[in-house]
Amino acid sequence: MAVKWTGGHSSSILCLNVNTEGLVASGAEGGELTLWDQGGTPAGRLQLPKADDVTSVLFSPRHPTRLYTSHGETISLLDVRSLKEPLERFHVNEEEINCLSVNETESFLAAADDSGAIKIMDLENKKVSRSLRHSNICSSVAFRPQRPQTLVSCGLDMQVMLWNLQKARPLWTTNLQECETEGDSPQSAGQFFNPPLAHSLSVASCGNIFGCGAQDGKIRIFRVTGVKFERELDFEGHSLGVSQVLFMPEAYWLLTGGNDGKVLLWDVSSEVGKQQKSPAKSLQRRKAQAPASTRKDGKLNKVASNGHARVSPKLTIEHGEKVNWISCAEIKGSRRVLVADQSSSVSVYPLPEP
Repeated sequence: MAVKWTGGHSSSILCLNVNTEGLVASGAEGGELTLWDQGGTPAGRLQLPKADDVTSVLFSPRHPTRLYTSHGETISLLDVRSLKEPLERFHVNEEEINCLSVNETESFLAAADDSGAIKIMDLENKKVSRSLRHSNICSSVAFRPQRPQTLVSCGLDMQVMLWNLQKARPLWTTNLQECETEGDSPQSAGQFFNPPLAHSLSVASCGNIFGCGAQDGKIRIFRVTGVKFERELDFEGHSLGVSQVLFMPEAYWLLTGGNDGKVLLWDVSSEVGKQQKSPAKSLQRRKAQAPASTRKDGKLNKVASNGHARVSPKLTIEHGEKVNWISCAEIKGSRRVLVADQSSSVSVYPLPEP
């Protein structure tokens, strides 16, 4: 059963984040921002100007008292010790921001918006250093751990992209719909009715593995090798679109949340961890083992048809409401998953120990 954190919001909660000290931030419709202690008691509240929906909250990776928040087209930097006027306010996006990401050194901030733009803020010089672009709404962006100059993004154009801040063009792009139609997948026909619009992505702590959740209910796992990435694995667990994916600090434990009201915990370490030491060799081995029908121009285009059969959720939470956001926190010595949905409360569930 979920523990409900109530009293912090009056409208639907859209986003969550947890700092290294266990303080939780939540953003909701109508410009509501709330801080929660580990007991689920509101520890601070702020009404942001113009009542724009708070679509992303993100604690600084280096300073746990600093909180970046997006509301409308604006990014505000707040001090959680004194929730008052923002320390700084940036207005660099032209449309509503969907996702924020800050690199590990806190030198750059990425803000993805409804126009498809990803604005890269140089936080030292307080100006936009780069503008990257999708052809449709950019739903998610994430800097890669241990690689502060590179990031991945995805959007409703069904594109997943790998970027380096030195270049304005993506290093590598994959179209999720083309991935499906290249292989003779039984799912292919259904793609036209339920296209793989990409909603969320998360990068594992190693920096080379990342997961993407899409509208077709699939979770796809990719491996970055140099300046490109390969599809490593895909599997299904949600009957509707996957709205959220989150790699936990443990290697290759992945939380997913869906429009079907489920939250699932996956352990993909047996599939990706064994290839971590030598990705080049493992890729060659997979190509050699693949039947001829899965090859095209020397590239492996389709994950083995039984690829998803080997992965089943370690934990299924029947949350019951469409999931807006998931986060993970250590509360009173135990790991918990925090879930935001259409309601004004945060639901908290226990997680098994790794």
